[in-house]
Amino acid sequence: MNKQDLVCIVCPMGCRMTIEKDESSQLGYKVTGNTCKRGVTYAVKEVTNPTRVICTTVIIEDFYLKRLPVRTDGEVPKNMIFDCMMEINKTKVKTPINVGDIIVEDLLGTGVNVIASRSAK
Repeated sequence: MNKQDLVCIVCPMGCRMTIEKDESSQLGYKVTGNTCKRGVTYAVKEVTNPTRVICTTVIIEDFYLKRLPVRTDGEVPKNMIFDCMMEINKTKVKTPINVGDIIVEDLLGTGVNVIASRSAK
């Protein structure tokens, strides 16, 4: 990787940044175009180990709504998103459920749980 252009997704600013390898830098990369320090952290992480939080729904069987909103309580590797979604899509839940209840524990060995984003009683 010589040079890579990114748009930061940490905040609504959407800074257009450029990241390039720089052995003299403490992080090993030089980031330009960021407005805040969070942009540097995001850019380095995005080129070394990109991760994402997954927000989706699961089937809820005995509730007036057919789907329950859920999300991961941490970030999963970006290359595992489709595998994680296949696992989440197999999940069916029953009431009662409270916000924050664990729906899927240790999703595919990532150490990340899938938690409820809404209560269903």
